[in-house]
Amino acid sequence: MSEHVKSWYAATARGAHPRPALEGTVDCDVCIVGAGFSGLSSALHLIDAGFRVVVLEAARIGFGATGRNGGQVVNSFSRDVDVVEARHGSAAARAIGGMIFEGGDIIRGLIARHGIDCDYRPGGIFAALNARQMRHLEAQQARWEAFGNRDLQLLDARAIRAHVASERYVGGLLDLRGGHLHPLNLALGEAAAVERQGGTIYEQSPVERIDFGPRPVAYTARGAVRSRYLVLAGNAYLGNLVPRLASRSMPCGTQVVATEPLGEARARALLPQDHCVEDCNFMLDYFRTTADHRLLFGGGTVYGARDPRDIEALIRPKLEKVFPQLAGVRFDHAWTGNFLLTLSRLPQFGSLGEHVFYIQGCSGHGVTLTHLAGRLIAERLGGDGTRFAAFAALPHLPFPGGRLLRVPLTALGATYYTLRDRLGL
Repeated sequence: MSEHVKSWYAATARGAHPRPALEGTVDCDVCIVGAGFSGLSSALHLIDAGFRVVVLEAARIGFGATGRNGGQVVNSFSRDVDVVEARHGSAAARAIGGMIFEGGDIIRGLIARHGIDCDYRPGGIFAALNARQMRHLEAQQARWEAFGNRDLQLLDARAIRAHVASERYVGGLLDLRGGHLHPLNLALGEAAAVERQGGTIYEQSPVERIDFGPRPVAYTARGAVRSRYLVLAGNAYLGNLVPRLASRSMPCGTQVVATEPLGEARARALLPQDHCVEDCNFMLDYFRTTADHRLLFGGGTVYGARDPRDIEALIRPKLEKVFPQLAGVRFDHAWTGNFLLTLSRLPQFGSLGEHVFYIQGCSGHGVTLTHLAGRLIAERLGGDGTRFAAFAALPHLPFPGGRLLRVPLTALGATYYTLRDRLGL
């Protein structure tokens, strides 16, 4: 039995009751592999469109990145619209740029519609450590305002102190259409909504093989699901089920800690407006406070998704550099989780034939992008694939060196960009 990792999220989860494993053969319109945000958003949108949906989860709902991430609702994608335009042209940038705030809107809509208790708080800050990063944020504000986001505030060195009690930052960009939440509780609330509306979720049911035919079949150890369409939504936890997808992406680990309870006054002294924060480095740090007044702090990337031996040793120097006033603070929880990285840092949406679809490779921006992906899958299977096609047209590039060398070569590239960050270049 695969259970949730021992995280602060798992310790404070609401409604995490077990679902049965698949037994026997089941028929439906759409079979979804993976009960993370990609799969759950797909299920909710497909049910709304009139499809009969079955979700197969290898472990527990929200077991993977969905239930382990920093809990930040960050708009856009791991590469912003300017990168899309530079690489793929203005038409692609316009098509994709029109969707950069939609994922967050979907999340807020689901919370309101289904009454999901997941501690949502508005407001997210991108924090700059040098003048170059500040210029980047100024350009980002202009881009995002051009696409309709008027809830942005540029913060200078003095203004950011009112939001973050740290001397690390020279300024930042506050996005009030961003925010933070308890991601595992959001997933559990979405799963309950799927079931209330007639969908079925099986846990502890890893898919062992797939029959790619005109009526796809997903086989587990004790059962099978036959469907009109199959959606692969496992991301970094899909494994090698579909080698073609695995060869064009790479699981990577990130580490998160939750401190001991700080008390409301001490927590608010760190982040007076209760906004979440991520810095602008290539290897970024991210942090926020929780509903029970802890600091949740994450950062670093382990290429190839190896679990580090000592998470505290990796995170404590980062945390204490940002908040030296927390030197020696106790960590009550420390965990790691995998996200799926693509070479371009842009998502990979597409199809394997006419009946099997995939959504993967959020590259660290999964909370919002996965919710958008679910809506686009429902549009595509419902007959309008225009917006799904805008993402599917982006090239899905293999990592240099293949599966053997992708980890050391990517780590080498990351070292280069980390040095640039330190030098402010």
